[in-house]
Amino acid sequence: KKGWFAVCLSRNNGWAIDIFTTIRDLWITFQKASLLLIDIPIGLPEKGKRQCDIDARKILKQRASSVFPVPSRQAIHAKNYQNACRVNKIILGVKLSVQTWNISGKIREVDDLLMIDEKARRRVRESHPEICFWALAGGQPMKYYKKTDQGFAERRKVLEKKHPLPEEIVNAAMITYYRKDLAKDDILDAMALAVSAAAPPESLVKIPKNPAKDSKGLPMEIVYCSASDL
Repeated sequence: KKGWFAVCLSRNNGWAIDIFTTIRDLWITFQKASLLLIDIPIGLPEKGKRQCDIDARKILKQRASSVFPVPSRQAIHAKNYQNACRVNKIILGVKLSVQTWNISGKIREVDDLLMIDEKARRRVRESHPEICFWALAGGQPMKYYKKTDQGFAERRKVLEKKHPLPEEIVNAAMITYYRKDLAKDDILDAMALAVSAAAPPESLVKIPKNPAKDSKGLPMEIVYCSASDL
């Protein structure tokens, strides 16, 4: 709720965590990173649904609802929810969910950054925590909803099997930030993306394999790391 929570992992098991007010602040701090995976849509449709979202929902099965419908670029610039629904209905044929509208400001932040920074376009890529957990668990969707105690324990266990530092990082984040500013599940979501981003570049997998690009040339894809390469 305070902005953007980031987990940074280095090759020698060094790490850092922080919360940034804007995506630009985060990018300025970590622009030397080899890869930044973010849980926000990149590449906005002009019609219909993105193929990456359709495929991700099929993969996640019982966790499919965690993949929100992606708005049109015009909708994220609307002044209020009602206008956004009207615009999105005209362009994509559907209104916006409240959940999607609530993250529209962050979608706009990322879209604006990628429009003006060529380096960011190469380094910042879209991922999804539940897809990352699915891959890290060997192709198994998480059994429990992430905001439950069982869901938190399930995802934490998956991370601990794949990386030596998750408990240390999770505990540091829990102590440093209030839960009203940073939810427990957001910590694990960021960890899943960081572990995936720290894997060898050749281990990254795209959904779909040959993603389409939007009208601005941004790929409409979701990337994750093949668990066998960790």
